[in-house]
Amino acid sequence: MYRVARLDGMSVLFVAGLFAVLAALAGDFVGAIVGLLVAGAGALELHGAALLKQGETRGVNWLVGSQLSLLVTILVYCVVRWFHFELPPIPADMKPLLQNAADQLDVPVETYLRLLYHIVLWAVALVSIIYQGGMALYYLRRRGAIIRALAS
Repeated sequence: MYRVARLDGMSVLFVAGLFAVLAALAGDFVGAIVGLLVAGAGALELHGAALLKQGETRGVNWLVGSQLSLLVTILVYCVVRWFHFELPPIPADMKPLLQNAADQLDVPVETYLRLLYHIVLWAVALVSIIYQGGMALYYLRRRGAIIRALAS
């Protein structure tokens, strides 16, 4: 479990940290803050993995907590973005394509983009619930085995 937690924690920390920096450079304050919160969840997972390696059973609590904090961060981000939709700048060469797709649904381009945006937010939320929830359950289900292994 140590290897899984370390790999997952490092991945989350690195990717989220990179996106936080890119968001900050682009002037996206909310994106930078969310990136830092997600990176923090990765750091929590790495701390839990380090505790396990040192023989501390409380490391499992850190692993579960990291997944739950990451899940809450992602879900809150999705809710905030759902209610604060901002039409992105559309490149000129994409406008005909978007207009064609919107025309097929008989809706304005802005409505079409809002629909796509909401579908992506739902997908992100669903994948996060499945993955982060699954990881939290994975860590919880192995708690007993970890305690027994560390006690012996």
